[in-house]
Amino acid sequence: MFKAFGIALLLGLLVGLQREWDKHPLAGIRTFTLITLFGAASALLARDYGGLLVAASLIAVVGLLVTGNWMAENGNQQADSGQTTEIAALVMFAVGAMLMSGYTLPAVVLGGTTAVLLHLKERLQSAIVRISASDARAIFQFVLIALVILPLLPDKEYGPYAVLNPFKVWLMVVLIVAISLCGYLAYRFVGVRGGALLAGILGGFISSTATTVSYARQCAEHPKAIGTAAMVIVIASTIVMVRVAIEVAAVAGTLLKSLLPPLLLLFVFMLSASAWLYFRMQQAHTEPPTHGNPSQLKPAIIFGLLYAVVLFVVAFVDDQFGHKAIYVAATISGLTDVDALTLSVAELYNQERIEDSMAWRAILIATLSNLVFKAGAAGVLGGKKLFAVVGSVFAATIALGVGLILLWP
Repeated sequence: MFKAFGIALLLGLLVGLQREWDKHPLAGIRTFTLITLFGAASALLARDYGGLLVAASLIAVVGLLVTGNWMAENGNQQADSGQTTEIAALVMFAVGAMLMSGYTLPAVVLGGTTAVLLHLKERLQSAIVRISASDARAIFQFVLIALVILPLLPDKEYGPYAVLNPFKVWLMVVLIVAISLCGYLAYRFVGVRGGALLAGILGGFISSTATTVSYARQCAEHPKAIGTAAMVIVIASTIVMVRVAIEVAAVAGTLLKSLLPPLLLLFVFMLSASAWLYFRMQQAHTEPPTHGNPSQLKPAIIFGLLYAVVLFVVAFVDDQFGHKAIYVAATISGLTDVDALTLSVAELYNQERIEDSMAWRAILIATLSNLVFKAGAAGVLGGKKLFAVVGSVFAATIALGVGLILLWP
């Protein structure tokens, strides 16, 4: 019941967002959300009062919309008026009926949600005004990836080793795009004003590699920016560990118990290094990087293919050369992409093909391997001085990580 109301709320917000952003005069984000909730409440009450209730509710909504449209076309509608109050009245009618039918808790939640939507009018409209065309495109491209493509894919294993499941492969794409999109939207709203510190944090969620490349190039052009560039690069790589933990928690929650202690030690070490760089090295003005839309279909397809290849390769290596060879695959794969290896190993752990001790070690190896790649990028693009700072931090982190991999019980 609550799941249905939650989905109705989200879908109503989604369609309402598009209409509000497109400045449709009849109905916006609150109106569409309330209409969707009203439909869900009507269907719930139809269990007790019969299907005619849904038909009556539909007629009521159509009547309100037709009236509002007619008033708008005849110039009788004020610029700020809409159908929100009328739809809210219908929703509260349904809330009252739900209370009398014994659906007390859903009714309370629905009534409270309605009150919050009505109260947040100015804040919702202010947030929507700040959404650019690229932001809106990112959101609706994610909808295409998550709500249109995903349900159409078969949930069945194919190929050798039975590890290639189109639905699960694309589900991993949805997970990665969702994490990157959240960071991207947060960056679009507050990244420029938040300074270098926040740029590093959000850059880690969007793409630590892109953040490294951007600040390394700025450092090459402005040598005084070494302190800032090094700090941002280290912070972004530190946040990668948070990203890895989120991915493992979403795919294989039980594996997180084994991964979290050594990963947390590495995180605390790199966080301390970031703090040292922040307080001890001279900070200079830098321009925030321009991050691309993470919801574009082409990169999503490329990541899906990469994830499928890594998943197959890891399964093949494990079958042909034994468990230890997975570490080699993790080292090579992690150079360019931590996410694909992390998700692949977590999925193989779910299938009970590898044990938790081997799974978390492979993920840690990929994470450390990625530091090698980013240190090299910082040195090539940013110069020797930037490489000396970033490379020393990453080298110490790798040494600690290797020690954990070898000595952790």
